[in-house]
Amino acid sequence: MAPHIGRRLRKGAATTAVAAVVMAALTASQAPGFAGTAPDRHHDSAGETPTPPTEAPIDGGSSYHTDLPPLRKPGKPGASIDLPGLPDGVAAAEAGIPATVLDAYKKAEAALKESKPGCNLPWQLLAAIGKVESGQARGGRVDAEGTTYSPILGPVLNGNGFARITDTDGGAYDGDTTHDRAVGPMQFIPSTWATWGRDGNGDGERNPNNIYDAALAAGAYLCANGRDLSVKAHLDAAILGYNHSQEYLATVLSWFEYYKKGTHAVPDGTGVLPDPDKVGSGSGRGKDGGKGDKGKDHDGSGSPTPLPDPTPGGGDNSTSEPPTPGSDDPGTPTPGTPTPEPPTPGTPTPTPSTVARLETVGTTELTATAGTEFAAKPRVRAETTDGKPVPGVLVRYEIRGETDARFPGGATRVTAITGSDGTATAPALRAGETTGSFTVRATVVGRSVDAADFPATVKARPVPQADALARTDDKVLKAETGGSFADTVAVKATYKGKAAAGVAATATMITSDSAKADKPTQNDKGPYFKDAKGQPIRTLTALKTDANGQLILPKIYTDDQTGTFLLRITTAGGATLTIELTVTQPAAQETTG
Repeated sequence: MAPHIGRRLRKGAATTAVAAVVMAALTASQAPGFAGTAPDRHHDSAGETPTPPTEAPIDGGSSYHTDLPPLRKPGKPGASIDLPGLPDGVAAAEAGIPATVLDAYKKAEAALKESKPGCNLPWQLLAAIGKVESGQARGGRVDAEGTTYSPILGPVLNGNGFARITDTDGGAYDGDTTHDRAVGPMQFIPSTWATWGRDGNGDGERNPNNIYDAALAAGAYLCANGRDLSVKAHLDAAILGYNHSQEYLATVLSWFEYYKKGTHAVPDGTGVLPDPDKVGSGSGRGKDGGKGDKGKDHDGSGSPTPLPDPTPGGGDNSTSEPPTPGSDDPGTPTPGTPTPEPPTPGTPTPTPSTVARLETVGTTELTATAGTEFAAKPRVRAETTDGKPVPGVLVRYEIRGETDARFPGGATRVTAITGSDGTATAPALRAGETTGSFTVRATVVGRSVDAADFPATVKARPVPQADALARTDDKVLKAETGGSFADTVAVKATYKGKAAAGVAATATMITSDSAKADKPTQNDKGPYFKDAKGQPIRTLTALKTDANGQLILPKIYTDDQTGTFLLRITTAGGATLTIELTVTQPAAQETTG
């Protein structure tokens, strides 16, 4: 079993003091390029205090692991200060990063090189933060898509030892409808995830419990405000933006330098777990008046904790086959591979519960009008075989079928977490313009449980109608041949006495003898409109009233025909209005002799 590296430095000194010593050792012995060695054009003096971040901290000032990296034995006498090194095997274990987690960090670095090349984000920084925030997703307990087998939740941010953040997500991400909790391997608070969440693995979903999504989101946050992370002041400000604590900064920087000296991939699920005794609070608002006391969450550890935590590779409810060598399933570690150490005696460990079924809760049939939000949200309850609720379960909602309805952010798949009552509610679903039926399917992530389907229907928008039309003025419409009418024709449509907006209308020049017919005949002489090419037309379609129910027709021209002509306007709903147009010969011009 791999030892807990953090235990090598016991409680004889404060963690910040130890971090400073280890940082000095790293600088002197094994980090010739270390950012704190000397000021240069990229780095400020190590003695300067980093500028506090302007953004809200990603993890809400939540707890974090304070384990420090091992000191590698000096290669030459006098090459390091006199601090104890660790056996090579232990150092190698700590340098190992679970394969999927490592891949996520590297993919995030590559993506940000494309989108923010001036940021110079190194993946080792993401690895350092991932180590401190969640122990690399609890030793790499993720599935093949990078999603944790169960949610990783920080302590309740209720002001007791940490910041007080009331619920911002309706419990969708953290299962808590009273206060927020940091979520996932990179420990985002829900309100921050709403802004910075990213889709790192291209599955159309932004899931804080997915290491690909979380790593890309963390990288985007670190690169915010035009930061160049090769500049020491920018680097420090970015890290403090995660958790505004000098102890946190020192701890992350120590792992950052450690990982820059070399890492290697280990099978998922076999990473070294953090020491449960080494947990710090970055809020500075604890009971000790800002000394960073340990916060306590539901299990008393203060550290991000999965609830519940099934065994990787299927757990207590998986139907997957035994893993094969080289697969993404962690399976049984290869001989000689570091193995996670079990929790320290006395530390409560969540007990996995078997999800036997998903039951729909409330409305099962979803309906909405095109372009509007569905009134009901899909909601399911995870239950055991005897009907008891199962909290902390990842439920994926997926839109299936031909539709342009979408979840927030244009997503077709979203993930919610069951709360203490076992229920998980999808975010609001909005209909597009495509009418018809589709399905919203709820499934348990990583487990073989029958899906719960929600039939959904998008109905066409009701056609705006008018039951009355009237001119907006009473001017006599009169013009001479070979010219045009000086006054425009403006009408207002109403429905049950109120302005009828968006009502479709048609304007046609009709013959007088067909005015009383159900379908009057279009006149081929007299007043006319012009099309886009300037050619005469006597029927206008696709007209629509404005927000006030008004319709203004384009200019009307005259040919060489004189007389009284009729203009007929009709609308959806059956409203009609007939307007007289009078055309005369030009007045005789006076001559002088």
